[in-house]
Amino acid sequence: MSELKLDLEEIRWNAEGLVPVIAQDADGRVLMLAYANREALQKTLESGLMHYWSRSRRKLWQKGETSGHVQRALSLQLDCDRDAVLVRVVQTGPACHLGSPTCFGNLSANILDELWAVFADRAANPQTGSYVNRLLGDERHLRQKVGEEGVEVALAASSEELIYEAADLVFHLCLLLFARSLSWPEVLAELERRR
Repeated sequence: MSELKLDLEEIRWNAEGLVPVIAQDADGRVLMLAYANREALQKTLESGLMHYWSRSRRKLWQKGETSGHVQRALSLQLDCDRDAVLVRVVQTGPACHLGSPTCFGNLSANILDELWAVFADRAANPQTGSYVNRLLGDERHLRQKVGEEGVEVALAASSEELIYEAADLVFHLCLLLFARSLSWPEVLAELERRR
């Protein structure tokens, strides 16, 4: 059962009974803008999965119901005028129906998105001599690399060395998450939960 909260009675609905909803990934990126009616938000609160109202199709829809790119809601918050909702989500796959990480193009793309794209490409199209493919084929070795890099971070003497070793650790940690079908936003969501 979902622990999400939002007082639907406080919302200032527009003339069509809708409210704009801004979906923001757990990493802070704005993913999309959509609209919701009372039923969509009620279903979101009950299920923990984002539901919206399609103005063009005139019907309720769950984000990812056909693509599998669902949004798991972490929190919902009204703005100061109570006429817009900000929802923090964990996004599975791209948010945009055109295949972009966000509906606002590649402006929000970051290095982690690029890393995940490389990991996915190597998994789908293995390349001879690929370091990523070698580690994806040997999870025990990959786990050892994460441990080694963690020790190197702890032993880094200078700021420059710490940055270098931290980058190695993050790379290997991301690859391990990918190998386990997990994502960085899920890690950020756990940090958000602990806040």
